[in-house]
Amino acid sequence: MSVLIHHTLQSFRSTRKKNLRLALVPTMGALHEGHLSLVRLAKEHADEVVVSIFVNPTQFAPHEDFASYPRGLEEDLAQLTKLKVAHAYVPDVQDLYPAGPRTMVVPGPIASKLEGQYRPNFFDGVATVVNKLLGGLAPDLAIFGEKDFQQIMVVRQMVEDCRLPCEILAAPTMREDDGLAMSSRNQYLDQTQRAKAAGMYKTLNEIKNMLHMGSLPVAQAPVLGAQMLLQAGFDKVDYVNLVDLPEMNNAKTYQQGQRLLAAAWLGNTRLIDNIEP
Repeated sequence: MSVLIHHTLQSFRSTRKKNLRLALVPTMGALHEGHLSLVRLAKEHADEVVVSIFVNPTQFAPHEDFASYPRGLEEDLAQLTKLKVAHAYVPDVQDLYPAGPRTMVVPGPIASKLEGQYRPNFFDGVATVVNKLLGGLAPDLAIFGEKDFQQIMVVRQMVEDCRLPCEILAAPTMREDDGLAMSSRNQYLDQTQRAKAAGMYKTLNEIKNMLHMGSLPVAQAPVLGAQMLLQAGFDKVDYVNLVDLPEMNNAKTYQQGQRLLAAAWLGNTRLIDNIEP
């Protein structure tokens, strides 16, 4: 049985079975094993799954890769059919933004750090589209991957503050054999860049080990992390930060309940990753 494809909320609502527990997996398409792992987890926690496929324009700055972002709807739908997903919500911009980006969700201080510092208004777009998806599709739970860890924290805050009746579940990052976090943007990397890309995960783990052993003061972790990424072949480093949760403030001491995150560039491709230190 093929996945049911919905281009409008009205179409989805007309076919949803109200008595079944529904899980949402929000994506921008170009599905890879990381996305598919979210779908499998969703099927374990719900009776039906809806996967949204929408490249959201409000989370891209004018100079970013909205136009060139990988798209492959036919292949995406084929993969969802293999996994026996019930619904695919594939809206156009008009369905989600019929009056344009008129009303936006602004998440607050947590969204101005790390990713928010280097991609201003990014999380406004993320919070807005997730709010629309949760409100329109009304899932019982939604599943996000930990690769975009700050995004999960922003979404959880938004759901709590807006009193949305939806559970947010975080799924572990899926990795290639060499440790590189799976991402649709990995397609941008050429062979040489791809060989260097695994250095981010290696660097994060080396920083983690030094912090755990007490051989690296917390205040020096961002500087050493950036140096290590540059030595690994990255062209530019945006950040390597150890943060306290849930507010994502820079950590002053090393303790439980933290996250170690990094963002850096290989050519024109920006990669992010994080681990639990």
